[in-house]
Amino acid sequence: MTYLQTTADFYAEVAQTPEVGLCCVQSSPLQLPGLVIPRSMQEMNYGCGSTVHPNELGNNPKVLYVGVGGGLEALQFAYFCRQPGAVIAVEPVEAMRQAANRNLRLAAEENDWFSIDFVDIRAGDAFALPVADNSVDVVAQNCLFNIFEPEDLSRALQEAYRVLKPHGRLIMSDPIATRPIPRHLRQDERLRAMCLSGALTYEEYTQHLIDVGFGQIEIRARRPYRLLDSVTYQLEQSLLLESLDSVSFKVPIPDDGACIFTGKTAIYAGSEPLFDDQAGHILQQGVPSAVCDKTALKLGSTYPDKILITDSTWHYDGGGCC
Repeated sequence: MTYLQTTADFYAEVAQTPEVGLCCVQSSPLQLPGLVIPRSMQEMNYGCGSTVHPNELGNNPKVLYVGVGGGLEALQFAYFCRQPGAVIAVEPVEAMRQAANRNLRLAAEENDWFSIDFVDIRAGDAFALPVADNSVDVVAQNCLFNIFEPEDLSRALQEAYRVLKPHGRLIMSDPIATRPIPRHLRQDERLRAMCLSGALTYEEYTQHLIDVGFGQIEIRARRPYRLLDSVTYQLEQSLLLESLDSVSFKVPIPDDGACIFTGKTAIYAGSEPLFDDQAGHILQQGVPSAVCDKTALKLGSTYPDKILITDSTWHYDGGGCC
């Protein structure tokens, strides 16, 4: 039995018998005015973070959600895209598709603004998305891609890149590891299905996105997720997993490398009102300006006496320069 089959069997089980907080941290769904989330849908909140960021969802985007789960985030996306078929949810596990459909019917009863035809649930998987090239504005997945082996992760990211329109966004939430996960855990298919042993490090995770072609990556949140203790998991020392929410843009990679925003800022500490590095970066005296990590490194190393670079906050919601 392959790890993908183990994963499918695992999620067929939890689709039929929901287990609150089973594979990921138990988190409260995003609360939105006029949105009522059915109890059964909340019980199937298996994500480790959120992919629903309102600032990414203006102008009625076409959304493709990979791995529908209990339908919670598909419902939240539909809140912003109130049109028939505006949200396509792709799910390989039949039992999960059935559970999501049941939950969405309940949601239609409890939300007068919602119609079940807003969400189109389709059979399929992350490696062969059933939509055309350059056809959606947003691709989203929550706590799924971390399960994939690196080669399969590359395939899934390439598919997401294929179906996105130019300047489209890949919105993801996944566990990452603070150091490489040992081989004996990575080979445990059940733990991998539970989002406990397939996580890559932050550097590996973001490099996969760059290798596929995403030219800009923005970190929305990074927080503690789960501790693999040394006794239970047979480790020399305990290993912390973190939850990472990110948005990756289908834009060309600049000649000097991809732009990754992690919440760093550059602050001009000189005596003039403005600082201009003649490379497109103008800083106001004493005022923090959001910059990508690449620009932060360049400015901090080139002008160490004039510019203060602050640490990553691991929270970024737009603005700044690159």
